[in-house]
Amino acid sequence: MPISDIPILSMLRTRMQWHQARQQVLAENVANADTPNFQARDLSPPDFSRELQTASLGLARTDTNHIVPQRSGGSQFADDGTARYEIRPRGNSVSHEDEMMKVAGNQMDYEAVTSLYTHSLALIKLAIGR
Repeated sequence: MPISDIPILSMLRTRMQWHQARQQVLAENVANADTPNFQARDLSPPDFSRELQTASLGLARTDTNHIVPQRSGGSQFADDGTARYEIRPRGNSVSHEDEMMKVAGNQMDYEAVTSLYTHSLALIKLAIGR
Protein backbone atom coordinates (compact mmCIF):
# COMPACT_ATOMS: atom_id res chain seq x y z
CA MET A 1 0.00 0.00 0.00
CA PRO A 2 1.43 3.39 -0.94
CA ILE A 3 1.90 5.86 1.89
CA SER A 4 -0.53 8.23 0.15
CA ASP A 5 -3.33 5.65 0.69
CA ILE A 6 -2.99 5.71 4.48
CA PRO A 7 -6.08 7.67 5.61
CA ILE A 8 -4.48 9.56 8.51
CA LEU A 9 -1.59 10.76 6.36
CA SER A 10 -3.98 11.80 3.62
CA MET A 11 -6.07 13.79 6.11
CA LEU A 12 -2.96 15.44 7.59
CA ARG A 13 -1.77 16.39 4.10
CA THR A 14 -5.18 17.89 3.28
CA ARG A 15 -5.11 19.82 6.56
CA MET A 16 -1.66 21.22 5.76
CA GLN A 17 -2.90 22.30 2.31
CA TRP A 18 -5.91 23.97 3.94
CA HIS A 19 -3.66 25.88 6.34
CA GLN A 20 -1.57 27.07 3.39
CA ALA A 21 -4.69 28.22 1.51
CA ARG A 22 -6.02 29.92 4.65
CA GLN A 23 -2.71 31.74 5.14
CA GLN A 24 -3.08 33.16 1.64
CA VAL A 25 -6.67 34.32 2.32
CA LEU A 26 -5.65 35.94 5.61
CA ALA A 27 -2.70 37.66 3.90
CA GLU A 28 -5.09 39.03 1.27
CA ASN A 29 -7.30 40.37 4.07
CA VAL A 30 -4.35 42.23 5.63
CA ALA A 31 -3.13 43.47 2.25
CA ASN A 32 -6.56 44.94 1.48
CA ALA A 33 -7.07 46.51 4.90
CA ASP A 34 -7.32 50.00 3.35
CA THR A 35 -9.29 49.01 0.24
CA PRO A 36 -12.78 50.57 0.32
CA ASN A 37 -15.67 48.07 0.47
CA PHE A 38 -13.33 45.08 0.90
CA GLN A 39 -14.94 42.28 2.90
CA ALA A 40 -12.63 40.10 4.99
CA ARG A 41 -12.84 36.38 4.18
CA ASP A 42 -11.91 33.15 5.90
CA LEU A 43 -12.05 29.46 4.98
CA SER A 44 -14.16 26.74 6.53
CA PRO A 45 -12.07 23.89 7.91
CA PRO A 46 -12.07 20.68 5.86
CA ASP A 47 -14.72 18.11 6.76
CA PHE A 48 -13.19 14.70 7.43
CA SER A 49 -16.37 12.93 8.60
CA ARG A 50 -16.60 10.80 5.43
CA GLU A 51 -12.94 9.79 5.65
CA LEU A 52 -13.28 8.94 9.32
CA GLN A 53 -16.29 6.73 8.63
CA THR A 54 -14.46 4.78 5.91
CA ALA A 55 -11.16 4.55 7.80
CA SER A 56 -10.35 1.29 9.49
CA LEU A 57 -10.30 2.95 12.89
CA GLY A 58 -13.93 3.91 13.13
CA LEU A 59 -15.11 6.04 16.01
CA ALA A 60 -17.71 4.28 18.10
CA ARG A 61 -19.88 5.83 20.78
CA THR A 62 -20.01 2.91 23.21
CA ASP A 63 -21.22 4.90 26.19
CA THR A 64 -23.94 7.53 26.56
CA ASN A 65 -21.38 9.78 28.29
CA HIS A 66 -19.21 9.96 25.16
CA ILE A 67 -19.29 13.21 23.24
CA VAL A 68 -21.31 13.04 20.05
CA PRO A 69 -19.15 14.06 17.04
CA GLN A 70 -20.32 17.22 15.33
CA ARG A 71 -21.19 17.07 11.66
CA SER A 72 -20.11 19.92 9.45
CA GLY A 73 -21.99 20.50 6.22
CA GLY A 74 -19.36 22.68 4.52
CA SER A 75 -17.12 21.48 1.75
CA GLN A 76 -13.35 21.60 1.88
CA PHE A 77 -11.75 25.00 1.45
CA ALA A 78 -15.10 26.77 1.19
CA ASP A 79 -15.53 30.34 2.34
CA ASP A 80 -16.63 30.57 5.95
CA GLY A 81 -19.68 32.81 5.77
CA THR A 82 -20.52 32.50 9.47
CA ALA A 83 -18.07 35.13 10.66
CA ARG A 84 -19.44 38.58 11.36
CA TYR A 85 -17.07 41.45 10.85
CA GLU A 86 -17.31 45.03 11.99
CA ILE A 87 -17.83 47.28 8.97
CA ARG A 88 -16.06 50.64 8.87
CA PRO A 89 -17.61 53.74 7.29
CA ARG A 90 -15.65 53.13 4.06
CA GLY A 91 -17.22 49.66 3.86
CA ASN A 92 -14.06 47.76 4.81
CA SER A 93 -14.38 44.92 7.31
CA VAL A 94 -10.71 44.11 7.98
CA SER A 95 -9.46 44.37 11.56
CA HIS A 96 -5.68 44.10 11.78
CA GLU A 97 -5.83 42.69 15.29
CA ASP A 98 -8.30 39.95 14.37
CA GLU A 99 -6.42 39.02 11.21
CA MET A 100 -3.06 38.84 12.98
CA MET A 101 -4.58 36.63 15.69
CA LYS A 102 -5.92 34.32 12.98
CA VAL A 103 -2.53 34.30 11.23
CA ALA A 104 -0.74 33.37 14.47
CA GLY A 105 -3.28 30.64 15.27
CA ASN A 106 -3.08 29.30 11.73
CA GLN A 107 0.72 29.14 11.94
CA MET A 108 0.63 27.24 15.25
CA ASP A 109 -1.94 24.78 13.90
CA TYR A 110 0.11 24.26 10.72
CA GLU A 111 3.22 23.52 12.79
CA ALA A 112 1.27 21.02 14.91
CA VAL A 113 -0.09 19.21 11.84
CA THR A 114 3.37 19.20 10.24
CA SER A 115 4.84 17.72 13.41
CA LEU A 116 2.17 14.99 13.50
CA TYR A 117 2.82 14.16 9.84
CA THR A 118 6.59 13.99 10.39
CA HIS A 119 6.22 11.79 13.46
CA SER A 120 3.78 9.50 11.63
CA LEU A 121 6.28 9.03 8.82
CA ALA A 122 9.03 8.34 11.37
CA LEU A 123 6.87 5.63 12.97
CA ILE A 124 6.27 4.01 9.60
CA LYS A 125 10.02 4.05 8.87
CA LEU A 126 10.66 2.50 12.27
CA ALA A 127 8.07 -0.20 11.60
CA ILE A 128 9.67 -1.18 8.30
CA GLY A 129 13.14 -1.14 9.83
CA ARG A 130 14.75 1.95 8.29
